[in-house]
This record gives sequence, structure tokens and C-alpha cells, in this order.
Amino acid sequence: MSRIELAAALLSAWAVWLMARRRPLGWPIGLLSVLVYAAVFLDAKLYSDALLQGAFAALIVYGWHRWLRHLGDDGRVEVAPLPARQAAAHVALGLLGALALGFAMHRWTDAALPWLDAALTAFSLVAQWWQGRRHIAAWWLWIAVDVVYIGEYVYKALLITSVLYAGFIVLAIVGLRSWRQAVRHAEPEAMRAGA
Repeated sequence: MSRIELAAALLSAWAVWLMARRRPLGWPIGLLSVLVYAAVFLDAKLYSDALLQGAFAALIVYGWHRWLRHLGDDGRVEVAPLPARQAAAHVALGLLGALALGFAMHRWTDAALPWLDAALTAFSLVAQWWQGRRHIAAWWLWIAVDVVYIGEYVYKALLITSVLYAGFIVLAIVGLRSWRQAVRHAEPEAMRAGA
């Protein structure tokens, strides 16, 4: 399974790098990576993570479609603000999802880490939703989730994946900086256009 895990890791890293650069090609590469990772997580009995890959596939199709409708002249996606009220509602939904999925995995499966895996799954879905909606806040949430994922994957001896998630943190920081820079660059242009 380690060759499959390595292939999934490389595809995932490539997809996140493209996302950090605001390139729509990251979406189809990401779709391929989640399909491969679903098999890896099923083998490791991380069922919430396996389910997450299916949800990611749906959100990837949504995000890809949405990004293609919001490209700038340079072919990169335009960043959109996230109102605080929406952010709070999405985080609350993530918490409810974590509790519901954690209970189901604890009660009805032999999941290795039902509560932790469910929480990471729920908040990864929030981050992926924000990514598709083009919000900078997605990168902050990815950083937080990925830090915890590293510990989970080390515990489950998915060492390639744990290294990948350390790389994801670096890529999320790159994405955060890149997307912030895009917003700063767009603000003077918007002011000039309004003048």
C-alpha cells in the first residue's frame, strides 16, 4: 500500500501547490488524489477520512466550477471576503458535524480514532468549502487541521502521509501569503477603477 500512499501524497501536494498559486488546474489534480486516498484510508480503517474523500470529490467539482467563473485576467482565481457571521455559522456546523460523525463512528464501526478522525473530517469539509468559495480563511483552517492530522497519521503509521501533511502546512502558509498579496494588489486597482 505504500506505493499507492506515495502516489496519493504526490498528487495531493501538487494540487495544493496549484491552489496556493490560485490555479484552477489544482481542482482536477485534487480530484484524482482524493480517489486514490480513499483506498489508502479504507485500508487503514480511518473510515471518516475515507468518507471525507468522497465529500471532497463533490466539493472539488463544486469548487472547480466556481473558480472557473471567477478568474482574473491573469487566469488566477479572484479571492473573496468571508463575513464573520458566515464564518461563525460554518464553524458551528463543523462542530455539530464532528459530534454527529464521531458518535456514529464510535458506536457503529471499528474506527481507530472515531472522535478525532470525525472532528478532522468535519473541519476539513469547512476548509474545503471555504477554499471553493475563494476565502483566505481556508488557509488558516487548513493549517490548524493539518497540524493535528500529522499526529493522527504518525500514530497510525502512515508516515508518508504525515510528511505530506507537514508539507501541506508549508503550502498553506505559501497559499495564505499569496492570497493576501492578491487581495492587497486588487485593492489599489479597485480604488483606481472607482475613481
